[in-house]
Amino acid sequence: MRSIGETARDSGLGVSALRFYDRAGVLVPARVDPVSGYRWYAPEQVEEARVLVRLRRAGMPLADVRLVLAGWSGADRDLVRTLLEAHLRRLEQGLSEARDEFSTLRALLDHRENPMTSLRTGTVRLSVPAPELAAALDAVRFAAGTDPALPMLGGVLFDLEDGALRVVATDRYRLAVGRLDAAGYDGPRVQAVVPTPLVDAMRALLTGREDVRLTVDGGRVTLESGDGQTAGQCLAHDFPDYRRLVHLPSGCRADVDVPAFRRSLETRPFRPDEAGGQDGTGSVLSVLRVADDGTVTVCDDGDEAPDRTAVNRAYLLHALDAGARDRLVLEFGAPTAPLVIRRPDDEDTFSLLMPVRLDI
Repeated sequence: MRSIGETARDSGLGVSALRFYDRAGVLVPARVDPVSGYRWYAPEQVEEARVLVRLRRAGMPLADVRLVLAGWSGADRDLVRTLLEAHLRRLEQGLSEARDEFSTLRALLDHRENPMTSLRTGTVRLSVPAPELAAALDAVRFAAGTDPALPMLGGVLFDLEDGALRVVATDRYRLAVGRLDAAGYDGPRVQAVVPTPLVDAMRALLTGREDVRLTVDGGRVTLESGDGQTAGQCLAHDFPDYRRLVHLPSGCRADVDVPAFRRSLETRPFRPDEAGGQDGTGSVLSVLRVADDGTVTVCDDGDEAPDRTAVNRAYLLHALDAGARDRLVLEFGAPTAPLVIRRPDDEDTFSLLMPVRLDI
């Protein structure tokens, strides 16, 4: 017999995943110690666990996975082959339908004018306090995209309007917004997408307390701080309209003690993202819910309450760091709505994390 740790190591499934599939009746251990509850697996179940990993990566529903594993070691393999072929046909049909829809969307897109073009303008100069710009960049930099297939997300949006400068970053799975007052410009709205290497160079200049000068000249942006200067070309791409993404229905707000909440996230149970992870790396999830007393708790393995929200644990820890406060406010909507992390003293600086579905 193999322990749950040995089975996890040899199969590629995490311990939490093995517990989940046991509870789901998909891969039940050969023996459970009646006193300690410890799970033991037969040697042949390691192969079944490896098969399970591949089936889930291929997106097979759990109901079919159960039948495949039930027939895997049997003498009659016809059921297994039938299920595999049926799932492959579903995937191929879904891909064909998706191609048709995307072809239609591209045609519609080709006939639409680009509304962002008008936001590019001539030379714009303004002054902003160095500490405030540094804090705003620190609040959003973690959310900037790195996917080369989406170059428009590989930077930070500088959005100037109505005497305020908003900086925004997103990689699709998380979005962060920071705001600060800007002096010296009262013209029409201006946007520039600053590539992340240039953003990092700007941040390195923001070490003093004085105002710094920001200039947007067509496709070029310059930051001057004292005797230092950094400049470069903006990204030649349009940033998504983030304002459409941040208007969410009101939800449940909960104050959290950030150091204590971090310890809970790092020590309490987590769930592997069996769908492959939002970033494709097989990340882990923290499952959260708001208790009756208004506190945010990290759910145990057996908690199946319907009002749980699952998020990428690493992304949540990054957002807590970017919040830069010992106390933050978490806003929960529906389990399928983004989780919002706000500063209690600054409603205009916040992060959104996309949830992960738990019905795997």
